Amino acid sequence: MQQVEPPRFADIWVRAASALVLGPLALAAIWFGSPWFSVLIGVASAILAWEWVHLCGLRLRTLPGAAVGASLIVSSICAGFHLWQAALVALVVGAVLSWLLAQSSAITALQQRDAVWLGGGVVYIGIAAIGMIWLRADGAAGRANVLFLVLVVWASDIGAYLAGRLVGGPRLAPRISPNKTWAGAGGGLGSALLAGIAAASLLENLAPPRQAMIVATLVGAAAQAGDLFESWVKRRFMVKDTSSLIPGHGGLLDRADGLIAAAPVAAALSLAAGQGRVLWST
Repeated sequence: MQQVEPPRFADIWVRAASALVLGPLALAAIWFGSPWFSVLIGVASAILAWEWVHLCGLRLRTLPGAAVGASLIVSSICAGFHLWQAALVALVVGAVLSWLLAQSSAITALQQRDAVWLGGGVVYIGIAAIGMIWLRADGAAGRANVLFLVLVVWASDIGAYLAGRLVGGPRLAPRISPNKTWAGAGGGLGSALLAGIAAASLLENLAPPRQAMIVATLVGAAAQAGDLFESWVKRRFMVKDTSSLIPGHGGLLDRADGLIAAAPVAAALSLAAGQGRVLWST
């Protein structure tokens, strides 16, 4: 019997409803200032820690899992108080400690083999969290930079989803993510460029379109690379979603994979631009 393919946009309304709930919450935290945003990132880090530990086949109540969660929360708290070196140290200690505990705990050999992944997740998630808190801590420029980052990543995700579903065509990386297409990648990058130009123009009068396009391209490309990386990780652990926390999207890690990869890129661009300056002024 021939299988009937589901409609191309079967999940679009559920995805849209979830975005309408979470999107304004994130934008409000960005707008109202660094303390609110730091709390949001801290909560997100705790959820991401839970998802990552489960992805690696463990639980937060185990010693290795607790080390992952504790280090990410401590790192976010330190970053919230602008203790940047302490935040980075917490990540390094957490990564090493979770790896060592996983190696020495009474868990299966398969889980011990995945200990490197467990510790690596601390750095993977933590660097993005610190980077975003650091970006927002830079006053008005920080607000503009985080808004630019978030809007470009969101546009990249939406553009890739729509172009991939509408156009289809050759697969981008069939062994990593069979549903991703070259059309989706092009649509995501094009959407990121348009969003970057629009965001830069709205956030700063007379913003140079060329520089905004360059930054948006880098951020959008990083977001798509993060999406592919997370797909590869899930394929390696043989799971479809990291959790069922967000209807239509899966887990928070499924939703934030592009942002996790793009945040360090944006932080590096901000560092190059200098304090008090927007990303597209480099």
